[in-house]
Amino acid sequence: MQALAYLGTPYRTGGLSPQTGFDCSGLVAYAYRQGAGLALPRNTADLSQLGQPVPRSALRPGDLVFYNTQRRAYSHVGIYLGEDRFIHAPTSGGEVRVENFDSDYWVRRYSGARRVITPPG
Repeated sequence: MQALAYLGTPYRTGGLSPQTGFDCSGLVAYAYRQGAGLALPRNTADLSQLGQPVPRSALRPGDLVFYNTQRRAYSHVGIYLGEDRFIHAPTSGGEVRVENFDSDYWVRRYSGARRVITPPG
């Protein structure tokens, strides 16, 4: 839920904070550092190796969701929010926003998901 505080923050390549803007991995790293005290890697390839893989049918809020947006798997990352939505920093000229997980664009580009934080219970 920490990431929702950054809705509307401008996209910036290499951006690491609400003050400088975010790229996709910068948003994930910042939100996890602020919300869970975790220092995560700053690129999608490294993020895609963390935690445990999660089948799409078992996604929970906070899971990292990955997409092929640059002709390679795991080139884009967002945070699953639940209710078939995820938050991400989409592209140059864009801003942090919530997307429908089941929209055709994102379904075609889905690469997988990882659970970095295991929920209690």
